[in-house]
Amino acid sequence: MFASFNDRVFVGDVFYSANAKSELCRAGVFCSIIDVCATVQLDELIQQAVDATGRLDVLVNNAGVGLVKQIGEVSEADWNKVLDTNLKAAFFGCKAAVAVMASQETGGCIVNVASNAGLLPRAHDPVYSISKMALVALTRSLALCHSKDRIRVNCVCPGPVENTQMIAENFENRNDHDQVVRELISASPLANAWDCMVSPDEIGESIVYLASKAARMVTGTSIAIDGGKSLGVPPNAVSRVAASDPV
Repeated sequence: MFASFNDRVFVGDVFYSANAKSELCRAGVFCSIIDVCATVQLDELIQQAVDATGRLDVLVNNAGVGLVKQIGEVSEADWNKVLDTNLKAAFFGCKAAVAVMASQETGGCIVNVASNAGLLPRAHDPVYSISKMALVALTRSLALCHSKDRIRVNCVCPGPVENTQMIAENFENRNDHDQVVRELISASPLANAWDCMVSPDEIGESIVYLASKAARMVTGTSIAIDGGKSLGVPPNAVSRVAASDPV
């Protein structure tokens, strides 16, 4: 989406599907194969952008993995993978970006991609929730620390987003695709009202807004793009509870 505004965009990921790679290349995006958990590789990607353009205006920390396990099932390897990908990589990405942005008169903008799991605990994925809550806290802390450098730090907190690898994991070992989609939609009151999931473009447009001049005075905020999922128990669920429990 940034490339459509003629911005120079540099992306790092461990894997690109053929379609994604083709689309990114057509848009003029520079793609690298990196492991964001390896801080040296992360530093090198950011340095490539600086070497090519002479500056760094925006960093988006978008790497993430999920983990649907209860605490008794979580191994040390599970913990390290989730926290390294969802939190450590974002922290060290921010560290490298701040070092560049703080030297620029115009500062810069960092957007972390968290989750509605960063806004409220979820019973089915405690480790994932921990990583995203910590990412929201990191966002607020760095926003406070580096406003003096004209660096803005915000995060977006999506709900279930259609056509993503993470959402595709919900369909593993399930033959009832339509039922899974219905479950995901029904968990968010506004998504349920519109009968659709959040789209990737809605997340991208929010990130572009946070990186724009229109958000010059916006920092330390968390934008929930989850159809109201993080607001609490939706009205229809309350009605069902009330009907079943007249006391």
